[in-house]
Amino acid sequence: MSYQQAKIPVSEQFAESLSESLMELGALSVAIEDAYAGTAGEEEIFGEPDMPQQQMWQKSVLVALFDAQADVASCIQAACSQLSLPTFAYELDTLAEQDWVRLTQSQFDPIQISERLWITPTWHDTPNKNAINLRLDPGLAFGTGSHPTTHLCLKWLDNNLNGKENVLDYGCGSGILAIAALKLGAQNATGVDIDPQAIIASKDNALQNDVQATFVQPNELPDAQYDVVLANILANPLRMLGEMLASRTKQGGRIVLSGILAEQIDEMSAIYSQWFDLAPTEILDGWACISGRKKAA
Repeated sequence: MSYQQAKIPVSEQFAESLSESLMELGALSVAIEDAYAGTAGEEEIFGEPDMPQQQMWQKSVLVALFDAQADVASCIQAACSQLSLPTFAYELDTLAEQDWVRLTQSQFDPIQISERLWITPTWHDTPNKNAINLRLDPGLAFGTGSHPTTHLCLKWLDNNLNGKENVLDYGCGSGILAIAALKLGAQNATGVDIDPQAIIASKDNALQNDVQATFVQPNELPDAQYDVVLANILANPLRMLGEMLASRTKQGGRIVLSGILAEQIDEMSAIYSQWFDLAPTEILDGWACISGRKKAA
């Protein structure tokens, strides 16, 4: 079965309303994209938490999918009439039927973190059966191990865990860091995330890796301190969470921070040096990992 795909350029004030009308009139799906994506004119509208954000690109493209028999021209004309708009020009292409699952899977290969640590999607054979293999599938929660920040945190765990640590992963996403900590010898691992989907994904991934980790939302986190506190999030929440993360770290315990751009190292180091003696910063592809040991009171 094939599909029809219409690409409709629209200005920001009509993007959402026209998208909704197309769905009501028979489109199978509608995505809103930046008309200048991949060019020098590309706009960033999704900023860090608590930072001002635009809600829509000034010039967008609606990518609407229809079945092969749909009268696309009539659908677009009706949607525009419904909103008292002139009919927009559009491009129409035919999409051949594909095995979308296999296509998605083909984009994810095993990732080697170190000599003994690999991340392997479940549909792949394990490259090194003697290594520690994290079985992880791409899902709705962030964290497949391919991003430099995740790679940096995993490498830190591999190099620094001595075994029997109690670990907190704040902003756990897919749960990959908490799961890796347990695989590398930690005694306990707790993951925290504000996104309920992340909690579900993390629990599924822990089960898939045959480890017992705890995953909760922030208001469910017990009042406890940890030997290792990980936070692979973004610079703005790390600015706000410094005192709290320090309070969660045991005396002499370690903190590991990522989601930090190289140009943000000095600022973040200045904040966290209040509570921690910081080690040399690790950098990978423009992203940084700051770590340190909690100072004596």
